Amino acid sequence: MKKEPKNERENENSKDKGTDVKEVPTELDEKINADEIAKKYDVETRYRNIKGKAGLLVASIAVAMSAFHLFTAGVPMVSTKHRALHLAFALVLIFLLYPGRKKSSQEKPTIFDYLFAIIAAISTGYLVVMFDTIAIRGMSTTTMDLIMGFITMVVVLEATRRSIGIELPILALLFLGYAYLGPYLPGDMTHRGYDLTTLIEHMYIGSEGIFGIALGTSAAYIFLFILFGAFLNGTGLSGFFTNAAMAGAGHKVGGPAKVSIITSGALGMINGSAVANVASTGVFTIPLMRKVGYSRRFAGGIEATASTGGQFTPPIMGTAAFIMAEFLGVPYKDIIIAAIIPALLYYVSLWVMVHYEALKTGLSGIPKDQLPDIKKVFLERAHLLLPIALLLYMLLAGYTPIYSAFFSIIATYAVSFLRKSTRMDFKTLLRTLEQGAKGAITVSIATAVVGFIIGVVSLTGIGLKLANLILVFSGGQLLLTLLLTMITCIILGMGLPTAACYIVGATVAAPALTQLGVEPIVAHFFVLYFACLSAITPPVALASYAAAGLSGESPSKVGWTGFRLGITGFIVPFIFVYSPVLLLQTNDYLAAGLALATALIGVFALGTAVVGYLLDRTNAIERLMLLASSLTLIKAGPVTDVIGISLLLIVVFMQWRRTRVLKPAIKGKRFKDEAI
Repeated sequence: MKKEPKNERENENSKDKGTDVKEVPTELDEKINADEIAKKYDVETRYRNIKGKAGLLVASIAVAMSAFHLFTAGVPMVSTKHRALHLAFALVLIFLLYPGRKKSSQEKPTIFDYLFAIIAAISTGYLVVMFDTIAIRGMSTTTMDLIMGFITMVVVLEATRRSIGIELPILALLFLGYAYLGPYLPGDMTHRGYDLTTLIEHMYIGSEGIFGIALGTSAAYIFLFILFGAFLNGTGLSGFFTNAAMAGAGHKVGGPAKVSIITSGALGMINGSAVANVASTGVFTIPLMRKVGYSRRFAGGIEATASTGGQFTPPIMGTAAFIMAEFLGVPYKDIIIAAIIPALLYYVSLWVMVHYEALKTGLSGIPKDQLPDIKKVFLERAHLLLPIALLLYMLLAGYTPIYSAFFSIIATYAVSFLRKSTRMDFKTLLRTLEQGAKGAITVSIATAVVGFIIGVVSLTGIGLKLANLILVFSGGQLLLTLLLTMITCIILGMGLPTAACYIVGATVAAPALTQLGVEPIVAHFFVLYFACLSAITPPVALASYAAAGLSGESPSKVGWTGFRLGITGFIVPFIFVYSPVLLLQTNDYLAAGLALATALIGVFALGTAVVGYLLDRTNAIERLMLLASSLTLIKAGPVTDVIGISLLLIVVFMQWRRTRVLKPAIKGKRFKDEAI
């Protein structure tokens, strides 16, 4: 009889009610609520559970938002109008879903919430209606234009405060204050200053403010990919990944941890939020790891690290990747190709660590008779992979992300009818459209509010000044500049969503790297990695803290364990700056293949160094040698490769000699002495 976990998270949008494992572990049966864990560490999930007529209204607006984006994917409209309508939907939903204060009703919107929603709809809708007239005027503004612009700026800041937190609005206000107070600032930070009218015009009417490239990417690409993820979940793809991972890896050494890597990594790239992914997959994978003997801190660290990596794993990377493509002016397929090797190294390293941790502590997998039948799993749900294959083909074939996502969504709905268990009926379809919109609104508002920052940078040139400031602090040394950029991104990531953190980092820090000769795509990937890895970087490691809530361990212990397990992610960005071949920025495919091969051996060495086990437990000298071997192998180059291979072989020989020669000899001598 299949035993359901008490703490299993309900996904009303999915047909999946768990996995086919015959006995799901219940060691964490302290009635952990995954939704509460997510809301505790991820402010974006703290929206109301509205029912009744108000709930029907919210659901209708959300469905309309998804339908609008599907329609405009096939029938394009003027970009500014499209972005304004996209923002209007997001603002209305945020004001209805997110309470203005902690004491506000958690069950239904207040009168003030409705008032804010109406004002937001009017101020953004005004731009849609009047944009052609404003364009005919040569973008000159009237008093009414300025009033509506000011209102839009205020509601965007308030909506951001409610749905994401106070940090991003404060950062935006600091930039606006810099633009306004320019003449009064000291030293190199001074500039001529801009009055309120100019700021409103630039932020509301201009193409580099609220309705600029960041919001445009959200409206055109990101929303559709989030909706695509909602459709995949609606068909039960998460269940397929979980069951397939269980069937393929669950019985192996440390199997449940490997299941966590596969499941959390696969779903993490679709989910887009490391914390939300931990809450949804960790409720199953963490108890599984605990069952076979992994410690609470290690189980939580694995889940957090695997979920975080999904944001930079192709083909469906996190939302920031689409913004990167727009910033760099390159096809999205170039971003996918560049991301392949670093993501592979990240997960291979993690796999090595869980494998050798299991060998070190003597952990086994789950008996095969308690696992799903792999043939049955694939026959039942493998067709759900077809839309992902279609998406990958279209992106690599040169189709735009808009068309790729649109046809992949249609394909997902169509293939769901190939099996009764995955079929999306009309009710499920509506719920999926609703969940897709709800999942996208925080990204929408984040990209809108960073428009303030981008707008001020374009007005004042502060981005170049901050980049020069970084160069001054680093003395023009590339390594120090990289370290300062890393620290900047991690600090920003403590309070900002990944997309917003990347945008700010790309605006402020990436120019400093490019001034030192780093290729733009390499500089932006460096920023992206640390924007993502802030989720597992203490002291504010939100993904690790969410995993700690599910594992029952101290957040600090899980945080540092996740940091240690994700160490490859902190090393590889530095390596690919010095060796861009790891981002496939070369036409020499032989060199790229050799770099990949040696880097894979390098992360193997790194994994064994972190765990402290290869053929046997490592001593301090062996561990240092493995670490040195990993660093020299990950960095492409014949000299470093020879050094790295040599160090690794020396450690292997030392351990082989100890385990196969010295230990048996000592054991035999003891046996002989005892016999005498």
